[in-house]
Amino acid sequence: MDPIWITIAFIFGFIVKLLGLPTLVGYLIAGFVLGYLGVESGELLTTISDLGIILLLFTIGLKFKASDLLRKEIWAGTLVYTLISTILYGILIFVFSSFIFYLSSDLSFISIVLLSFAVSFSSTVFSIKTLEEKGEVQSIHGRISIGVLIIQDILAVVLMVILYINNLSVWVLLLPIGLFLIRPLLMKIFDKIGHGELLILYGFFLALVLGAETFQLLGLKPDLGALVIGMLIAEHKKAKELANILMNFKDIFLIGFFLSIGLSGLPSKSALLFASALTLILPIKSLLYFLIFTKFHLRTRTSFHSSFSLSSYSEFGLIVTASAASLGILDSEWLIIMAILLSLSFIVSSPFTSNAHSIYAKMKGILLKLQSEKRVLGDNIVGIGEAQILVFGMGRIGNAVYNQLTQQYGQKVIGIDFDEDAVKKSNQLLKRVIQDDATDSEFWERIKNNKPDQVKLVMLCFYDFKNILFTIERLKDIEFGGTIAALAEFDDQINQLKQAGVDFPFNLYSEAGVGFADSVCDFLGYDLRE
Repeated sequence: MDPIWITIAFIFGFIVKLLGLPTLVGYLIAGFVLGYLGVESGELLTTISDLGIILLLFTIGLKFKASDLLRKEIWAGTLVYTLISTILYGILIFVFSSFIFYLSSDLSFISIVLLSFAVSFSSTVFSIKTLEEKGEVQSIHGRISIGVLIIQDILAVVLMVILYINNLSVWVLLLPIGLFLIRPLLMKIFDKIGHGELLILYGFFLALVLGAETFQLLGLKPDLGALVIGMLIAEHKKAKELANILMNFKDIFLIGFFLSIGLSGLPSKSALLFASALTLILPIKSLLYFLIFTKFHLRTRTSFHSSFSLSSYSEFGLIVTASAASLGILDSEWLIIMAILLSLSFIVSSPFTSNAHSIYAKMKGILLKLQSEKRVLGDNIVGIGEAQILVFGMGRIGNAVYNQLTQQYGQKVIGIDFDEDAVKKSNQLLKRVIQDDATDSEFWERIKNNKPDQVKLVMLCFYDFKNILFTIERLKDIEFGGTIAALAEFDDQINQLKQAGVDFPFNLYSEAGVGFADSVCDFLGYDLRE
């Protein structure tokens, strides 16, 4: 990648970071600046972009359960949304292109259907990236969002099959059998691979070769292949470790994806106005998701956060438009329009998705009126019983904290996590763990209304610093009078936690060394000091 690209990407990424926006917005702007300066997207940037998307889908597959796709609110909700939104967008595209913006190319009925179908989808890259940044991939609304995106990817494959039926290999029919037969071998290799650089190389092999390359040879989407292979081995105990290792590689490569969007070309005035008009109706897209999710009996909060995560247009629109243009169904002008539309949706949606918790806290009074009394499994409201100590986050740190505290305080301790799998695993070990979220303002309001003085200690044992600060604000809202303890990974975060009102901020890494040394001394059983 050219040094000037890296410099401009860093400058704009840093600027938007200071403004409190996701860095991807800065990369998008950097791409437009480079395009304005006459820079063109080359083969190297395209390759980097493709690598980022493939690794993103692979790591998500490593964390996702295929059984989640069987939930009615995911598969049926997606189909209902797609049908309604395709009709709605079809009407808008016809009216905008024919009577308002007068684009140079006329649209046939098939062209309108393809475009409306494409813009009805949400961006996999944007949605998952924002969920990862907030540490919410495994939350109930994170799983709902990712499930919707996967169903949309399946629908995308069906459309691409229709468009390119002659390009598909007959071997596609044997793909399910091949995946079933190869899975035991992949899991066995996973067992023997260790934890070093060979594990990283194995991840790249699975994502890029076995997944992406194989699917591309069969005429299918490469990134879908990476997703499928990731889901195929997601049950392995090392899957999460591999996903965490690949995260930094993926983030670097995805910068190329966001730059390439801005470099796709400069639009005409009519094209820019058309894309802007469709961007302005993004709230309708989110509202439609929200109403459908609530009709499938998801909590208002879950429906709200899922709809916000999906409030963008999809990079799939670019793929469909390029494919249709190559077949002569659409004019190439639509490729630039879709690129602008995708970029604007990212820029507009980013501030809202980043501040979704605070926005919901302000709007929940109105939104709760739409909540159904019936609940789907895994999205219920659970009480804390007589617990006086709340441990949020049942990862390795949270589990260690929970075990230590229960030895001293017994039933007064309860663990809380938004990850359904973590809760089930803890319950199987006879631990008192419930499914909820520290950022859930409704949870804290129930504490205030029902048991205002019962909780004495809140321990925040998760790593998302922004959500930690948001949780502290919720504790202030209910005038919590107990003790608050929270984790930090850096020294500057310790100061921020103290200023926010945390009684006991704990630097995970520096204190770990102290604890390790103390444990060794206790084990040795003697004191070397004179």
